[in-house]
Amino acid sequence: MRARIFRPARNAMQSGTARTRDWVLEFSPAEARRIDPLMGWTSSGDMDSQVRLKFETRDAAEAYAKARGIEYVVQNPKTRRANIRANGYAENFSPDRRQVWTH
Repeated sequence: MRARIFRPARNAMQSGTARTRDWVLEFSPAEARRIDPLMGWTSSGDMDSQVRLKFETRDAAEAYAKARGIEYVVQNPKTRRANIRANGYAENFSPDRRQVWTH
């Protein structure tokens, strides 16, 4: 049984960073998924692929995997610098703008 430990990326549709602070331990699939001929749903007999465990720190996730004998791979997150403007969003509507603000 093999697992990966990672921090999830933020949602591409929003600018918030919710659900990106915790570390996740996720098991890799042990068998291929197959299509049910009657309904067309995909299924698998692998129950571990449905498990996602969340931890506050990377060390806690690694300690959990080591204590249970789980082989794991750690994927370090790619950090990005903050995009902070001097006056923020309100600068778009400032009455003392020097140029016209249009689309």
